[in-house]
Amino acid sequence: MKGYLNLFDFSQKVNYRTEILAGLTVAMTMMPESLSFAILAGLPPLTGLYAAFIMGLVTAIFGGRPGLISGGAGATVIVLIALMQSHGIEYVFAAVALAGVVQMLIGLFRFGKFIRLVPQPVMYGFVNGLAVIIFTSQLEQFQTTVHGQKVWLSGTPLLIMSGLVLLTIAITIWLPKITKSFPPSLAAIMVVFCVVLGFDIDTKTVQDIASVSGGFPPFHIPQVPLNLATLQVVLPYACIMAGVGLTEGLLTLNLVDEITATTGNGNRECMAQGGANILNGFFFGMGGCPMIAQTLVNLSAGARARLSGVIAALTILLIILFGAPVIGRVPMAALTGVMIMVAIGTFEWASFRIINKMPKQDIFVGILVAAITIFMHNLALAVLIGVIISALVFAWESAKRIRAHKSVDENGIKHYKIYGPLFFGSVTAFNEKFEIRTDPEEIIIDFTESRVADMSGIDALNKITERYHKAGKKVLLKHLSPECRKLLNNANAVIDVNIMEDPTYPVVK
Repeated sequence: MKGYLNLFDFSQKVNYRTEILAGLTVAMTMMPESLSFAILAGLPPLTGLYAAFIMGLVTAIFGGRPGLISGGAGATVIVLIALMQSHGIEYVFAAVALAGVVQMLIGLFRFGKFIRLVPQPVMYGFVNGLAVIIFTSQLEQFQTTVHGQKVWLSGTPLLIMSGLVLLTIAITIWLPKITKSFPPSLAAIMVVFCVVLGFDIDTKTVQDIASVSGGFPPFHIPQVPLNLATLQVVLPYACIMAGVGLTEGLLTLNLVDEITATTGNGNRECMAQGGANILNGFFFGMGGCPMIAQTLVNLSAGARARLSGVIAALTILLIILFGAPVIGRVPMAALTGVMIMVAIGTFEWASFRIINKMPKQDIFVGILVAAITIFMHNLALAVLIGVIISALVFAWESAKRIRAHKSVDENGIKHYKIYGPLFFGSVTAFNEKFEIRTDPEEIIIDFTESRVADMSGIDALNKITERYHKAGKKVLLKHLSPECRKLLNNANAVIDVNIMEDPTYPVVK
């Protein structure tokens, strides 16, 4: 329990002032986003804030690494919009709780490690696409509603909004050059707030989006029938939500690992996310996952411990309980400026510098993942497609590498020394290497520089053996790995091969 309750990370020196100020900044940027996505899904606005508090607190304490910020994220709530429209909010709460159970099972069985299979081009595409989404989502603040329709601001309102956003960006850029003792994002929010308040400027504020006033999250058992029909309705949404949340969460965890040059725990993050979402389902929250934008705000403010996440969560709760009148007057222009700077900081500009050095297939994968992320807003699908394409490209390239060195010894025995892996992708090329009609009576296939990777490879050995047997010739296999020998022994009923024992053959681990 000591590792889980180490809120302040006594293993390293923690700047408590930085952590507290970073937490306050994160809370300011998290609230409008959580409110907006709750309203988008047709949920009560407070479900978004409750999710921000519950997700933020639980994952800050029990999550996979310090510095990672979780809340009521749009990536997960978008999955639930259709369920909300078809069955109502009670089914949404049930789906959120069940998604938490799925996530905890994934963490319990240690499946979080499979995030390592995500290639770097997919990461580039994911991060760049997400940066574009963060930026374009801020353009909504330059719109207003007229007769129920969204129209772009013009004239004085546009000039005011643009000026305040530019002021926020300028403070965020220039303050670190003067002093690094105060988070620039929080300073920008406070300055713009004072300017608007002092000059009585008429501009959009947080309270124009929704009310942030309420009480402590109430305990609430989802009012749904406990039967198979309910499970059939809820389970698909729960699984998709769990997958989307873990995908975004584990990718964000990897990103933080790169930024901080430290290592997080993916399985522990899965468990923390799952527990937080279960609580969301029973405490009137819309659920969520790690939020990359707020995580980057946290890191850019200098936070490196768990305390900032705890402060952010508690700040949101205090605002719900007591601070709504003040926070409701914070200009949206200030929050928009902060998020624009986050989008700029999120984008992997280095990907442009190395693009001419990357293989064409990696460039294609990165662009495709970014495009799916931007246009479909489906992060899990984008990453899944990217991983599949990368795997197929790898299989194709590996298949092309298989080759055979042919020689005949003094006894007239022909040797085929195989290079490269023998698996489903390279079976055809492997079969083409053999000259059965012109080969001598005995041949040896040497696998010193090769490995038989799957049942397709074993089946290929079987077929080669049969073809030589029909030609009245003998095949011997040499230097097979222990794993392959085991597979061949297990397949004795369908495969007939001769294995040359080689006591000097090393066991490859």
